[in-house]
Amino acid sequence: MLKTLIHILLIAIALLISLFTEAQNPNKLVRKGNKAFEEGEYKAAEQNYRNALEKDEDNYKGMYNLGNSLYKQEGYKEAAQNYSRMTNKKVDKKSLAQAYHNLGNSLLKSKKIQESIDAYKQALKLNPDDQETKYNLAYAKKLKQQQQQQKQKNQQQQNQDQQQKDKQKQDQQQQDKQKQQQDQQKQQQQNQQQKKGDQQEQQQQKMEQRKISKEDAQRMLQALKNDEKKLLKEIRRQKLKRKKIESEKDW
Repeated sequence: MLKTLIHILLIAIALLISLFTEAQNPNKLVRKGNKAFEEGEYKAAEQNYRNALEKDEDNYKGMYNLGNSLYKQEGYKEAAQNYSRMTNKKVDKKSLAQAYHNLGNSLLKSKKIQESIDAYKQALKLNPDDQETKYNLAYAKKLKQQQQQQKQKNQQQQNQDQQQKDKQKQDQQQQDKQKQQQDQQKQQQQNQQQKKGDQQEQQQQKMEQRKISKEDAQRMLQALKNDEKKLLKEIRRQKLKRKKIESEKDW
């Protein structure tokens, strides 16, 4: 009975050791990740690939498939970083070409068109007959051309907008200048009118002063005439008086 229990215990320990060893095997984890990937469970696949790389950081399949799972989740930036690290590994040309191809795809999705073109070119150097890479390279070049054309169009539009702004500014400056000239002319006219008015007022004052002086002169003349009449009257009176006295004298 005791021997039987010991035997069962040993079997259980062996089974646990086997399961633990399998769980620690990077390739087992990669295969588990591949199964999840095929079932569309990309997040679970990613975790398994990461676990595999924790056990073996140089596991190329785990690294490659990790990039694929990130790409499927639209994590293009991190996928590109992962594929870029792979290009520094010493592997066969075909595997390296695949890494560059997927790097190009990730960069293209990240709107880094020129960088994706460079990656596709590297892939074709390693695998010149890859039709998919050729197609993607041609597509990326077309996007690059469209991007340049759009950039030129935008630049032309900016130049036109700037020219329009400059013209509007010049027109406004011309209008301001004309208005300033008109204001100056108006001010000059007002000044001239004011000056003319002042001159007319001064002339009027002089005329009034002259009129007053003339009236004063006439009054003075009239006063002199009146005094002269009084004087003549007095002289006549005195003459008459003397004559009367003389006529009454007793000779």
